[in-house]
Amino acid sequence: MPRFKVILAGCGGMAHRWMEYITKRDDVEIVGLCDIIIEKAVEFTKKFNVSPNCGVYDDIKKALAACPQTNLVVDCTSSDAHELIATSAMNFGADVIGEKPMADTRAQAKNQIAVADKTGKSYAVMQNRIYLPGMRTIRKALSENVAGKLGAVSSDFFVGVRLGGYRQLMENILLVDMSIHTFYQARYIIGSNPVSVYCHEFNPPSSLLNGKASAIAIFEFENGVVYDYRGSWGMAGHNTSWECDWRICGERGTIKWDGAENLSVQTRKGGDTGFEIELNEKENIDFLDIGKNHGHEGCFDEMFNALIENRPAETDCRDNYYAMNMVYGAVESAKYGKKVLL
Repeated sequence: MPRFKVILAGCGGMAHRWMEYITKRDDVEIVGLCDIIIEKAVEFTKKFNVSPNCGVYDDIKKALAACPQTNLVVDCTSSDAHELIATSAMNFGADVIGEKPMADTRAQAKNQIAVADKTGKSYAVMQNRIYLPGMRTIRKALSENVAGKLGAVSSDFFVGVRLGGYRQLMENILLVDMSIHTFYQARYIIGSNPVSVYCHEFNPPSSLLNGKASAIAIFEFENGVVYDYRGSWGMAGHNTSWECDWRICGERGTIKWDGAENLSVQTRKGGDTGFEIELNEKENIDFLDIGKNHGHEGCFDEMFNALIENRPAETDCRDNYYAMNMVYGAVESAKYGKKVLL
């Protein structure tokens, strides 16, 4: 008998990725599909060949009431529905795994955590970009003191896009919908929590989006590291990777990663004299073997393994909140044009 009795909430584009993974697991049974446009749920029953006993619903509370055996809800709804889906599921007695971002507002995120604490249920959020060989290799290199004590981290994200649906209507489109990925990566690299942010956001003339598609932000962290973010969904030309272009600067040298195949370190020579710091030749860093599942599949594996092992997932809502707070703080800073304490 399958261990996980699952209701999938939200049958839009991103849900396909989740269903492709969970329907391959022997320990999962889809007992319900839920979408406010019920025809989408009906389409999923056909596309993914779910059990004839799988019900379709247009409301999460109706779905939970009709499927009392549910012990896991997979939330692939839009971000404005995440609080309702997650809290309804946890109050019902089910664990939750779901898409980013965790919530649209700080108050919603805090309420989700409060309900998780009250019910003892697990809520983990998709953060696929830390499940990449480059990210795991950087973390290991830093633990081995390759660059020395960290002082500054920089990331560039420039990918011009045209988005449809609800995203086209979002005012802070880059910060709210996309930067959570990069901010979570930054926290993972720095190994600390943010304490302040100053941010400016704008929409460049090349943008195909209605909202503010670009942002520049400076964060200070508890351990003294300064992180600067330059991001845009609206610039044309010279795209970075979706995983960003990273510069990680320590007292001994700098690690650079282009978000793809190029990862290297360059360190300083001892006994510096003259005008410039003397440097050793750049050295490529070999990527760690992290197994066959990268990105989304790596995070899926971690979330399910955490439930099986009865432990918090790496992307547990309580940890994820610190990266979400970077988003909320950046939006607030940009709105009021001032530095914000987190």
